Amino acid sequence: MMRILATLALALPLAAQIKGPLLDAHNCYPYMGQHADRIERALSLGFPISIEQDVALWDGHAVVSHTAKTTGVEPTLREHFFERVRPLMDKAFKENRRDTWPLIVVHFDFKDVQKPLLEDVWKLLGEYEGWLTTTKKSSDPNKLGKFDMKPLLVLTEEADEQEVVFYNEVKVGTKLRLFGSAHTKDLTARATNYRRWLNYSWKAVEPEGQPKAGDWSPEDAARLKNIVDRGHSLGYWVRFYTLDGFTAEENQGWDASYNFGSHEAVTERWKAAMDANVDLIATDQYEMLAKLLAIRRN
Repeated sequence: MMRILATLALALPLAAQIKGPLLDAHNCYPYMGQHADRIERALSLGFPISIEQDVALWDGHAVVSHTAKTTGVEPTLREHFFERVRPLMDKAFKENRRDTWPLIVVHFDFKDVQKPLLEDVWKLLGEYEGWLTTTKKSSDPNKLGKFDMKPLLVLTEEADEQEVVFYNEVKVGTKLRLFGSAHTKDLTARATNYRRWLNYSWKAVEPEGQPKAGDWSPEDAARLKNIVDRGHSLGYWVRFYTLDGFTAEENQGWDASYNFGSHEAVTERWKAAMDANVDLIATDQYEMLAKLLAIRRN
């Protein structure tokens, strides 16, 4: 069953209601000349969905890249993501089913935070602002503005350099086009108008890391629930990365450091994340998690 996160709605009544938990399609872009089908695979799984785009700079423009060391072969962020979803945005506006928005949560993982890159992304978002869930910047950063709901919601991460460009330099009364994550270390601050979510490594739950994780335990489940409940109580959405479980033969260019080693092990963690009301669950195994989420929703 698709669940609107009641705890989040109570803590953050003016925020967009992400209907989750959502599949977060990790590293959803080509690299090393491979994996060009990832965005098509993700978008074929239905909505709502979250999609990660790693972003770097080449020749003055934002490109999707697994590394800051770009070579010019990387697709631009404009073509790879925004123009790819244009037909979906057009369809969404034609149908005007606002209760289903946002359909796509796109998450930018910046591979570096040089100002020309950040400024190019801000400018690019301005070209597509009509698609974006936005709110206005007020004089009080702790006052959470009401969202103008649109089919696309843009998130980015915690770097202070990003906040300078995406929030500090934005004039009061101007629309905020994307929303950063909070610093998770020693977290005490509530969500702000700009910092709306938390981005946790799974090591916050199982410190030994995915490859060395033992059996899932009641202690692990309690640790996960405490992290999520605390985040929600402070008004944030919560994401965990990255939960995979595959054999060497199944590997499709995925990072071994995220691998629990089997379908059974990762499925147990996915179910635990759903039970704990994690908002965004990042995985490279899109189809497997999508199938599990569909079963849960029905």
